[in-house]
Amino acid sequence: MAKKIYETQTVKQTLNKVQAKSMPFDWSINPYRGYAHGCSFCYARAFQSFIGREADDDFQNRIMLKTNAAEALDAQLSKLAQRFSYDIGQLQNHVGLVVLGTATDPYQPVEIKAKITRACLEVLAKYRIRTSITTRSPLILRDLDLLSRMNIDSVNISLNSLDPAVIRMMEPGAPLPYKRLEAMQKLSAAGVRAGLFIAPILPFLTDSRESLEQLMTAAKDHRASFAMTSLLRLSPDVKGWFLHMLQKHEPELVPRYKSLFQGAYPDPRYADKIKLLARELKQKLQLYDDEPEKRGASSPAAEAAVPASSRMPGSPLPGPEVEQLSFPF
Repeated sequence: MAKKIYETQTVKQTLNKVQAKSMPFDWSINPYRGYAHGCSFCYARAFQSFIGREADDDFQNRIMLKTNAAEALDAQLSKLAQRFSYDIGQLQNHVGLVVLGTATDPYQPVEIKAKITRACLEVLAKYRIRTSITTRSPLILRDLDLLSRMNIDSVNISLNSLDPAVIRMMEPGAPLPYKRLEAMQKLSAAGVRAGLFIAPILPFLTDSRESLEQLMTAAKDHRASFAMTSLLRLSPDVKGWFLHMLQKHEPELVPRYKSLFQGAYPDPRYADKIKLLARELKQKLQLYDDEPEKRGASSPAAEAAVPASSRMPGSPLPGPEVEQLSFPF
């Protein structure tokens, strides 16, 4: 296994506006760039080209740490709070939902020592920002004390198979299935809304009725509040690496994938079949999709934390002085 290389970067801003109207959230935060779990299908591999890198194993072995992410986040939110005269309710409504983990796992192994994700969560907690987290790692349990008093919309535990062999083949650095399910169970037991993100469903590997039903049943048994499913998407950069790994482990599947994926998405007939199967299984198990936009802006924990008057006149919210950084990222 190649040695991991860690690099540090300073950022001008941490909150990134989500432009796609199809997304059910408004802002994303990624405390790291690169993905030590090494998922061969990760769509974020395509982002490597933005910084002059390839979508190969450099993606999982060269990790950037945004060391001042929390300070930059505090500066962004403080500036917004000032615009609303430090009325936290107005700030919450303006910002909406913030999601951590859209392009990298916020709880990849380096977070154990770096604690950049935790520092960002502390800032989001201070401003009571509605937050969702997507991760493959039980390391999230380290921050249970913080999560339980945040305005947490949901924690999405990402897992697409109960088969350890499939996980090791396609996600060589990721935690094994039952560790993730146990983390979801403990989050739910602590009152944090948690569910399963079955992503991506891999053709001919994890897409059978038996495989999906076993996975959803295990999710239900481990107190999942919801289950979401997503089909595999192979953009050109990602497809090259994915097929390379498939050739290494399951070469007989390569021609089938090439036939199924003429472009980035699978054949529509296959996609419709799998979507129908997923809906049927979720209905059978009463394990439905997560719909954050229909659940309101506040969790019970967040509502309990908000005083009768959320206006903070006179002075800015407490926080460290933040210098203006010149490096955009």
